[in-house]
Amino acid sequence: MVAAAASITGLTLECRMAQAQFRCSAVVQALPEQTDPERGLFAYSYKITIENTGDVAAQLIARHWTITDARGQVQQVQGLAVVGHQPYLQPGESFQYSSWAQIATPQGSMSGRFLCVTEQAEVFYAPVPEFALAEPGLLH
Repeated sequence: MVAAAASITGLTLECRMAQAQFRCSAVVQALPEQTDPERGLFAYSYKITIENTGDVAAQLIARHWTITDARGQVQQVQGLAVVGHQPYLQPGESFQYSSWAQIATPQGSMSGRFLCVTEQAEVFYAPVPEFALAEPGLLH
C-alpha cells in the first residue's frame, strides 16, 4: 500500500510506503511454586505485549524463542500461534498473553521474534528484545 500526497505549489510530490511494524515488550516474574533449586529448576512467568505500531493490519502467525541459562545452555522454542491465538491487529491495537519458562540456573535470558503477515500477504518479523529471567534482587 502506498500513501501519497501531492502539492501543486512548486511540484512537490511526497510518497511513502505503508509500513508493517509490531512493537513487543515483556514483564517477568519468578514462579517460586514451580521452582526447585535442589533439582536445578527455576521457573519464570512472562507477560508479552504486542502492539501494532505500523500503518497496516497484520496477523501474528508463529513464534520463535531463544532461552539461555547462566551456563550458556540454550533452548529453542518455536511453533504456530501464542497460547492458542493468532491475533489479527489493526494499527494501534495490542494483544497481551502470559506464559512461562523453566531454566536450570537462577538467572538467564530470553529473546525471540514473531512471524507476522499483513493483509497484503507481506511477511515480516517482529523482534522481542532480550529480557532477563531472574529473581528480584539478583540483577544489579
